[in-house]
This record gives sequence, C-alpha cells and structure tokens, in this order.
Amino acid sequence: MNRNNGKTRNRRSWAEPYKIKMVEPIKMTTRPQREKAIADAGFNTFLLSSKDVYIDLLTDSGTNAMSDNQWAGMLLGDEAYAGSRNFDRLQKTITEYYGYEHTIPTHQGRGAEHILSMLTIRKGDSIPGNMYFTTTRMHQELAGGQFVDVIIDEAHDPTSLHPFKGNIDLDKLQSVIDDVGVAHIPYLCMHATVNMAGGQPISMANIRAASKLCHNQDIPVFLDATRAVENAYFIKIREEGFENTSIEDILKAMCSHTDGCTVSGKKDCLVNIGGFLALNDAELADRARNECVIYEGLHTYGGMAGRDMEAMARGIEESVEFNYLHARIGQVVYLGEQLLEAGVPIVEPIGGHGIFVDARRFLPHLTQDQFPAQALAAALYVDSGVRGMERGVVSAGRDPNTGQNRKSRLELVRLTLPRRVYTQAHMDVTAESVIDLFEKRDHIRGLTFSYEPDHLRFFRARFHPIGGDSILADAPVTSVSSTMSDTASV
Repeated sequence: MNRNNGKTRNRRSWAEPYKIKMVEPIKMTTRPQREKAIADAGFNTFLLSSKDVYIDLLTDSGTNAMSDNQWAGMLLGDEAYAGSRNFDRLQKTITEYYGYEHTIPTHQGRGAEHILSMLTIRKGDSIPGNMYFTTTRMHQELAGGQFVDVIIDEAHDPTSLHPFKGNIDLDKLQSVIDDVGVAHIPYLCMHATVNMAGGQPISMANIRAASKLCHNQDIPVFLDATRAVENAYFIKIREEGFENTSIEDILKAMCSHTDGCTVSGKKDCLVNIGGFLALNDAELADRARNECVIYEGLHTYGGMAGRDMEAMARGIEESVEFNYLHARIGQVVYLGEQLLEAGVPIVEPIGGHGIFVDARRFLPHLTQDQFPAQALAAALYVDSGVRGMERGVVSAGRDPNTGQNRKSRLELVRLTLPRRVYTQAHMDVTAESVIDLFEKRDHIRGLTFSYEPDHLRFFRARFHPIGGDSILADAPVTSVSSTMSDTASV
C-alpha cells in the first residue's frame, strides 16, 4: 500500500494502454462566442460546427482514433472496383471473430439496417426488440413494420442497478408472438449494449434464452452487434462463469445464438467509416448482395474504399483486447463516478460507451414537452464548449399513427466518449461543467420547436428558448409555459 497525503491507498492507478504520437489542436471559445454559436445552430448540438466545439462527446460513431497499425494498413488499400483483396481480408476477419459465414459490406450501419429491413419486413409486420434505436426503427417503419419494445422494465428506470438492463423480457416477447402470430414477426431485433437505455448490456443467459424461444418457433434472430465487443466485456466482468473467458470467445458465443448481425464499424471496429451485414443463410445473403449493388456499391466494397476495409479488419482484431476495453470503459466509469459523487443524476449502473445524464431529474422544473434533455445539452455547450446530445422525446419522434410526440420514459443527455481520443483531464473538465450546471440548474430554460423535419428530427430540428433568447436565464426559471406549439414548422 502507498501513502498519499496521509491517506492509505489500497490500489494502484492505471493508465491508458497507448501513447500519443500525433495531436489535433482544439479551439477554446469564450462564453459569448458559444452563446452565438448555439443560437445560430437552433439550440441543436448536431448543427454546431466542430470548429466551435472544445470537447466533442456528441457520439462515438466514426470519431475514434485509429492505431499506427491501422494507419499502416491504409497504405495497403486495394482500390480495385471488384474483388478487392481487402474485402477478402475483412470477410475472413468477421468470420473469425463474429462467426458468420457471409459478409455484405455497407457504407455504415444504417446501410445494413436498410438492406435487412427491405428483405425481411412486410407491411403490417411487428418487430420485437430490446428497446428501439433511431435509425433501426426508422428503416423498420419505412419497410412497413412496427417496432415493439420487449426490454425488461428495469431498463426504463435510470436508478435500477440491474447489471444487465439490456435483457429481453421473455414473457413480453412471447406475448407479442401470441398477439400477432409467427407469420407477422420477421425477426427478433436483439441489441447488444443497448444505446437508448444508457449503454446497458444483455447477458449471455438472456441471449441464449431469447434466441431459443424464437428459434423454437422459426423466428430468426438478428443482432445489432455495433457495440457487441463492449457487451462481451460486461459479460466477462459481471456474469458468473465468464470471468476466465476471453473477450474474443465471448463475442463469438454471443453471435452463435443468432442468425446474423448488422454492424456500424464506426464504433467497436475503431474506424471512421464503414459497416456490414453478416449472415449465415446463403440464400438471404445472396439477396442482400443484390440489394447492396443497388444501394451501396458492388458487393465486394459496399461503399467502402479498400483501405477502409483493411483498417476495419485490423480494428476488429484490436477491439477484443481486454486491456484496451478495460481502459476504454474505465474512462467512462471515471467520468460517471465524479458525477455520482456530486449528486448528478445519471443512468446507473454506468454503461459502456458514455454517461447518460437523467435530464428529467436534473431539470424537474421543465416538463417533457419543453424538451429538458435538448435544453440541458445546449446549456452544457454554452457553459464549457462540451458537446453532448439529446436522447429523449426529440429522438423518440412522433407516433406515425397519431402524430403525437412519443413520450419516452428516459429523457437523457448522452456524453459519448470516442475511443482513444481524450485524456482523463478532458473528463475532469466535462465533470466540472456538468456539476456547475447542476448547481444552477433552475436557470436553464425549456425549448420549443422552430423547425421540425419529418424524420429523425434530432439530427436537423431547430429550437427556441421559452421566455427569452438564451438557454441560461439570469434568474431561476421556476415555471415556464410554451408560447409556441411543438408542431411549429417553418
């Protein structure tokens, strides 16, 4: 044990398992500059210019730092239009680590979602899943289907400490099957490390049980494996019987219970662009290749350059290293524990790819119709230049049948950590800003729409503060009422 300032230390510190070879300068702005920037962006952090962002925690999608090994691989890009050797390398790697026989490359994950939805969903179908993801549900609905949430109830409770809040409720799943019939369920949409629940994992036992329930009734199971490697880490450290199993073996075991997967390679695979659809069924894979040629590119590149496929193959190999995952998720825990210690309400237990601040508890003076998560994300940027994003009623969108806002039970601000990009000092700056805002939280105004796009509105919507022009009021906002309809569109 070491002594530090008279206190006994029972553990040693750890550091990131890499060193920095190259740096990118980032801009520090003034408060007036940030107030103008967020107003110009319609109080939507997606519409901010990256040059005006100090610490960018908007997403971990395509924002990762590649290794020297990946950059070296980029020089080996075979940019042949057909039959690139980098495709052969990628397909072999996916089979080795994920276990699926056929790979259809796509420009990113939503390309894979699009192809799978078109091939499997018919008008009137129901697609059960463990909580929706925005682009996944959008493709399912555009194909004529309807998403049905069958995640366990604990996933909707940010204070629940259930270790696997991504689990599927088997009774809910069977109820959907009984209600609509097997013929109207094209597949079970199983998400690993459920994003909208706060990066919460699904257990191996639940994967097995849900897959068995579906397969016994001839219902295919497709895994959103975008963050399945991080899910494998949680299985290793939280689920009994896997503590001595490698991440690589856990990942392959997870996938073995499913019929295929969609992947955005911009997350776990440690690249800036690319994705894939992986399948075991040869006939379905052949049909998918036909769709790939139409919408993505030839079936041996699917919207990716050869160098990108090489970088992804090498990223997959690096992604399953335990020390890397321990440091990556450890940095998330480091930020989360600082916020918890200060009393900031976040989703617990701390998930895989970011911290999810509970905006409903953070801003109790705002109703959900005043978009508290959107308001908090805008206020955080004004306070410090840290960019997060909303995951609440704005992201949930409108019910296509009623036109009303879907009132998601979780109203969250996601602070997503890019892989191998920021230091612990960046986490300290972020924590200090969130904590300061929490202390003056009653100064944050609600928002109303000034422009609302038809689909995936969180990307492009614009807002205006209620009761003023700035998101942070000079005096506490004790009671606010909207002066504009939330259906306003200009």
